[in-house]
Amino acid sequence: MPRPFRVMTVCTGNICRSPMAEAVLRARFEAAGLGDRVVVDSGGTSSEELGNPLDPRAARALRDAGYAVPGGTAHQVTAEDIGGHDLLLPMTVRHADHLRRQARTADDAAKVRMYRSFDPASGVAPERDLDIDDPWYGDDAAFAMTLRQVEAAADAIVDHVRGRLPR
Repeated sequence: MPRPFRVMTVCTGNICRSPMAEAVLRARFEAAGLGDRVVVDSGGTSSEELGNPLDPRAARALRDAGYAVPGGTAHQVTAEDIGGHDLLLPMTVRHADHLRRQARTADDAAKVRMYRSFDPASGVAPERDLDIDDPWYGDDAAFAMTLRQVEAAADAIVDHVRGRLPR
């Protein structure tokens, strides 16, 4: 059996947006029958939240929408993570720039693609217009909005990855 396709979602601290995207994508890959062929995890560009759990507001938004809440604690993305994943999905252009600078090779940098670039409603928007809102400074409504942005791109990400899996 070939090694699983590896996807990483990336935000700043790895306690809000990226673990929310991780949970949504895991559920969508599982629903598509690809749960055994695709591994989804998440990381952050910053070390400031290392070891901290998922923000309780993010966990509540996921639970309220029927998703499994990911366990674990915040992880900072390394060059090894970039090299070991097939697709990296940053939440903002700042995250994308960070990942590309940290990539050891041009091939690794080419694995970086804005998460919202898969949202059909985003059309052909430039990267700078594809940021997913940071709910950190908001209330539960901000986390619900972030979840909607994450969900809007999820099915297209599943389709993209399905097309890259060995037959």
